[in-house]
Amino acid sequence: MLLRLAYLAVTNTFAALRLLPVGDRDKDIEILALRHQITILERQLGTGTRVRFDPEDRAFLAALLAPLPRDVLRRLRLLIRPDTVVRWHRDLMKRRHARACAPKRRGRPPTVRSIRALVLRLVRENPSWGYRRVHGELVTLGIKVALSTVWEILKKEGIDPAPERAFTTWADFLRSQADALLACDFIETVTLGGRRQYILAVIDHATRRIRVLGTTAHPTANWVAQAFKNLVMDLEDAGCRARYLIRDRDGKFPSLMDEILAEVGIQTVLTGIRMPRMNAIMERWVQSCRRELLDRCLVRNEHHLRHALREYEQFYNRHRAHQALAQAAPLRPVPDPITDPEQITSLTIRRRDCLSGILHEYSHAA
Repeated sequence: MLLRLAYLAVTNTFAALRLLPVGDRDKDIEILALRHQITILERQLGTGTRVRFDPEDRAFLAALLAPLPRDVLRRLRLLIRPDTVVRWHRDLMKRRHARACAPKRRGRPPTVRSIRALVLRLVRENPSWGYRRVHGELVTLGIKVALSTVWEILKKEGIDPAPERAFTTWADFLRSQADALLACDFIETVTLGGRRQYILAVIDHATRRIRVLGTTAHPTANWVAQAFKNLVMDLEDAGCRARYLIRDRDGKFPSLMDEILAEVGIQTVLTGIRMPRMNAIMERWVQSCRRELLDRCLVRNEHHLRHALREYEQFYNRHRAHQALAQAAPLRPVPDPITDPEQITSLTIRRRDCLSGILHEYSHAA
């Protein structure tokens, strides 16, 4: 150990003597290079592979060590040979020169932003149009653009080809045919006496108007058929021109019901098995009826249930705000906003309780 220590002392003394004629600039460069090598070794410690230099490491070491003379490079304690540093520096200068000499713009000039916006608008408003049809419409408008340019615009925006975009979803069908759609469903509840009651209701997709057709403990085929006969007469009196009725595959709906509706031009559309989203608007009303009425009211008997449903039907159609109708009610439009400051500061709001305070209606005092 003493011999090894003496050897290290002598060799480092001669190394210190060799650093005396070296300038401060070369010493700083050597220190930075050695520190960066230590960083590289620490980063790859424990990987079990040979030392690898990333492109960023090569660029840094090449820019740092290239100004030094070749004899100084040989003296430094580097993990790489001096020729390697020179080669890295030569490659770095080649890339810098290539970027400096590269043309500022390659290929055709970019498409005008207004034309790109027009192409996307045509595709958005006409889902069945392909890029050839869009190009033809642009030519009709006097806009000169290549067919491939239209294709590139659609591809860059991630827009699928026309056959895939023309597919109509169930939600799109419901929105486009809302004026001609009705939906119905049964709601099940239990009275205080343990008797099960079935509620039959129909909702208009366009106006969101709900019609409670009745409630019974035994929804027989004759009872359901009579309920829909009354519905047909009500629709005729209201001037409703429905063409489709959406319902699930419940066995309580008899085939006679479909025949009664077909006589007045209403076609029955069945939803998929265990797919309540196909009748989402009706299911949403069922949830509202349970949360706002049935879960908060103790139903004594069938007569009490009919009275509660009648009150809730009037509340739902004439007062309750609906987001789908811009906060209007099915049978009440949104009133004009109050713009008079004096009227706003002197508001007098009156509350009317329904069903012993379960529901509340608010209105301006007379």
